[in-house]
Amino acid sequence: MRILLLSDDCNPDWPSLPVVSYKFARAIADRAEVVVATQVRNRPNLERVGLGSAEIVYLDTEYIAAPLYRFAQILRGGSDLGWTLQMAMNYPSYLAFEWEVWRHFRTALVSGQFDLVHRISPMTPTLPSLIAKRSPVPFILGPLNGNLPWPSAFQSEQKREREWLSRFRQAYKWLPFYRSTYHHAQAILAAFDHTFNDLPHSAQAKAINFPEVGIDPELFSFPVRPVPQQLTFLYVGRLVPYKMPEVVVQAFAHSPVLQQHRLIIVGEGPERSRLETLITAAQLEHCVTLTGQVPQAEVGNLMRQADVFAFPSIRELGAGVVIEAMASGLACVVVDYGGPATLIQPDRGITIPLSHPAQLTDHFRQTLEDLAQQPDRVRQLGLAAYQHAIQYYTWQVKAEKMMQIYEWVLHRRPAKPNFWQANPILPTPSPWVNS
Repeated sequence: MRILLLSDDCNPDWPSLPVVSYKFARAIADRAEVVVATQVRNRPNLERVGLGSAEIVYLDTEYIAAPLYRFAQILRGGSDLGWTLQMAMNYPSYLAFEWEVWRHFRTALVSGQFDLVHRISPMTPTLPSLIAKRSPVPFILGPLNGNLPWPSAFQSEQKREREWLSRFRQAYKWLPFYRSTYHHAQAILAAFDHTFNDLPHSAQAKAINFPEVGIDPELFSFPVRPVPQQLTFLYVGRLVPYKMPEVVVQAFAHSPVLQQHRLIIVGEGPERSRLETLITAAQLEHCVTLTGQVPQAEVGNLMRQADVFAFPSIRELGAGVVIEAMASGLACVVVDYGGPATLIQPDRGITIPLSHPAQLTDHFRQTLEDLAQQPDRVRQLGLAAYQHAIQYYTWQVKAEKMMQIYEWVLHRRPAKPNFWQANPILPTPSPWVNS
């Protein structure tokens, strides 16, 4: 099976979707003959580490991508906020990328040198494809993730995120190539119900609920942990308004119980000064640590040393960091909204109702206090979380699922694959020892 993968953002060193695209492409390349078409900006990092057995073709669209990116940075006031505006500005840049793909690969596609074309990034459903209609071989779209509305109780956070354009998000359905993309795609991978339900009704029959997040067991694994006398609570994520890192800090500030334990906050962003002020005002320096941004390998180390993952983000599309925490055997506490609400179920973590900010903070405080006094429950939740993550979310498992989808699209498999069909699980570890 020979596959042309389209991934304009495919980069092992860039966080979030670029590294997700890279790991997914590499896992697929372990199971099929793959050519990856990507943007030339990814070349230095890809040439340094490679992409497994995949052949890489670099396409240069910087003639339009670079000036539009710089303009978007000015409008957004940097690179941390205003993501909806960035996606809107990416529309002409991405069409230029697919046009260059078509020019480069048209002859090979027409002559039958590929069995499939699979676009794995961009992962937003707001950017259509001009190749979907032109491709003479089956075209697969996704995984996509989007269409999670802003919670109405968090208008202040929306304003601080500079997400005014999100009110007009549905306008993307009127853009050129939107209808042809979903009409001609042979399979559409949609992450979680909030994306699946946004697809055109006519596309539902060929859609598969396929989360984009995944884990690398070499970086995120279940260690042997001593039974702790003092719990370590961990937050990992950008320090931006919608991820609400101050909720965990405020929970510690109002809890003598939690102040007997540790809180580590990993990440960087515009909310850091706000957090530093809260920590100083509440005199939490003895129990709360801000590490700043650290490499992914160090994130894995910190997760193996922690006990509870506290993640109060109120608009998380996929939450790859939650899956990484689950794979590290952490008891996860998340908001019952978006991607985390699907990842965390009662047997493998705790979900906090989405409410007003003060109520959210209070619920987090109560829940973290309960866990601090129930170390056995922390262990049980962490073990169940690990088992679920390993069963469904390693890149190897996801690549095997992708092979089943390819076979279905090529009519070599009669039934549409189900991502949630159970896989054989690895042996249960015995990670807890007495100190």
